[in-house]
Amino acid sequence: MALKFDTSFDPAYGRGVTVALEVLRVTAKNPSPFTFHGTNSYIIGRDTLAVIDPGPDDEAHFQTLLKVIANRPVSHIFVSHTHRDHSPLAARLKARTGAAVLAEGPHRPARPLRIGEINPLDASADTGFAPDVTLPDDTLVEGDGWTIRTVLTPGHTANHAAFALEGTGILFSADHVMAWATSIVAPPDGAMADYMASLDKLIARGDRLLLPGHGGPVNAPRSFMRGLKTHRKMRERAILERIRGGDRTIPDMVKAIYRDTDPRLHGAAGLSVLAHLEDLVARGLVATQGDPAIDGVFVPVG
Repeated sequence: MALKFDTSFDPAYGRGVTVALEVLRVTAKNPSPFTFHGTNSYIIGRDTLAVIDPGPDDEAHFQTLLKVIANRPVSHIFVSHTHRDHSPLAARLKARTGAAVLAEGPHRPARPLRIGEINPLDASADTGFAPDVTLPDDTLVEGDGWTIRTVLTPGHTANHAAFALEGTGILFSADHVMAWATSIVAPPDGAMADYMASLDKLIARGDRLLLPGHGGPVNAPRSFMRGLKTHRKMRERAILERIRGGDRTIPDMVKAIYRDTDPRLHGAAGLSVLAHLEDLVARGLVATQGDPAIDGVFVPVG
């Protein structure tokens, strides 16, 4: 299918929005080119609740969450990954509610930093986060009238997890799959090979509805994710064509491939191109001196 993004979304700041049976969405007011209208937190259950992705450490969002929780007990706080727009408020919410914090693990890069390399995404990482409970793939957590299955989806970050609400066909896809835009995959935080493998994993699941970390729901997940996969493959082909046509540096490729993209996103676009190039070099389709780097020179193979 042709990939069509859906940017029609009302964040409804300051209140909870029912998005499924006993599932409320609360959107933080932290809009940006990377977060769309803001980060979505989800509140699950009727009596004793679970919260998925409490969001940024923002006072207004914290107060809205407490208002929507409405003095009901919270037993679990699930965190999809450790970017600062998703995980920092977990500590305050835990202190207020006594809930356990669950996640795949602390923040870490998808690969070790290379000699002389600086992680440009350090500022966006919640490096102080540590869950009370670590979640291996396929872990089932039972609550009051709900069961959540962990579906590990590395790619956007090494510790990224999606959460399936068992028996409903609903998957909370966080930043791995969103209706409004493609996910940022930026080394060394993320890895393109991991992202593509996680995409295949979700396509195979066959969920009926995805509720993402930003923007509105994905209502036809399998066809949309197939479109995402095709989009990434087309981006890969575009990079190969630019290299075969004479481009040798990432800035030159970004200028051509992302000419219609908001210039504020060109830095992230360069990291996305690097993610593709890391994969292409590993597969022997592109060569570079040493390890692939943002300032490297790339040549075609064959």
